[in-house]
Amino acid sequence: MLQQIENVLQSLEAGLVVGAVYGLMCAGLGLIFGVMRVINFAQGDFMMLGMYAAYYLMAALGLQVLLGDAAPFMAAIAAGPLLLVVGYVVHWLLISRVSGTRVLTLEGEGHSAQLILTLGIALILQNGGRVLFGASPVSIQTTLSSEAWEIGPLYGDDISIFVNQARGVSAVVAVLVAGALYLFVTRSRVGKSLRAAADNVQAAIYMGIDVDRSHRLAFSLGIGITAIAGGLLATGYAFTPYVGLDYVIVMYAGVVLGGLGSVFGAFWGGMTIGLIQQISSLFLPTQLQNTAIFAVFLLVVFLRPQGMFGRVSERT
Repeated sequence: MLQQIENVLQSLEAGLVVGAVYGLMCAGLGLIFGVMRVINFAQGDFMMLGMYAAYYLMAALGLQVLLGDAAPFMAAIAAGPLLLVVGYVVHWLLISRVSGTRVLTLEGEGHSAQLILTLGIALILQNGGRVLFGASPVSIQTTLSSEAWEIGPLYGDDISIFVNQARGVSAVVAVLVAGALYLFVTRSRVGKSLRAAADNVQAAIYMGIDVDRSHRLAFSLGIGITAIAGGLLATGYAFTPYVGLDYVIVMYAGVVLGGLGSVFGAFWGGMTIGLIQQISSLFLPTQLQNTAIFAVFLLVVFLRPQGMFGRVSERT
């Protein structure tokens, strides 16, 4: 009995630390969809670029020598601004052609073109990554990945919880970045302009807000946030140029679970997916963990179509 309790607590801990990183990647996608209403199939592949950016920052700049155990997490954070610039350029050259004020008068607001374009970008990034980086799995090496903190004993000397140090630090960084994003969106003047552009494009234009600029900022910031999450994830998992396909499904499930258009809800949607994934490992084989995720997903959508933190009447 005590062993079962310990297993459950260990799964809850693992779900929280993994879910925090999932939540951050979902928050990046939630920002893009919430402001632009663009379904970005390439989001997972931009996250893949964030993983490789962190990986090569570690190797090229010698951060491991300069920063020690903090190097992988600083590299993950540094990957954010790099991919933010990439996202800005991609939006300026491509996404802006099928979104924003250019498509307001089009039937369906250009959604068909957006889907095809982002799918094409995803394929280019995947196969371009295959050419540039190769197909062999890599990961960011850190000594913290093989060490753990012990919480407990919690019940005499029988129950203890072990927190992998690399995942624990990644979770803390993810929560801090997500908190900074939430404050930026809700408290800053620029964040309020993003919300205004998301809520009513015509009214935002009449108020003097540059909607296209807001969309470009939201897209690039969402890409940068997801890239940071990718860099954090790379400290504990091996990855290849095709890893984005696995996680883009997790991102969209988290965004829908939390509530479409809600950055706060997207984070908690990702956290929920992490918890479900780890707890389901107690009674399901690894290959069926996604089944548990989507069973809960369907249940939430059936009972609360607007998501856990969404509201029927709001757009942002």
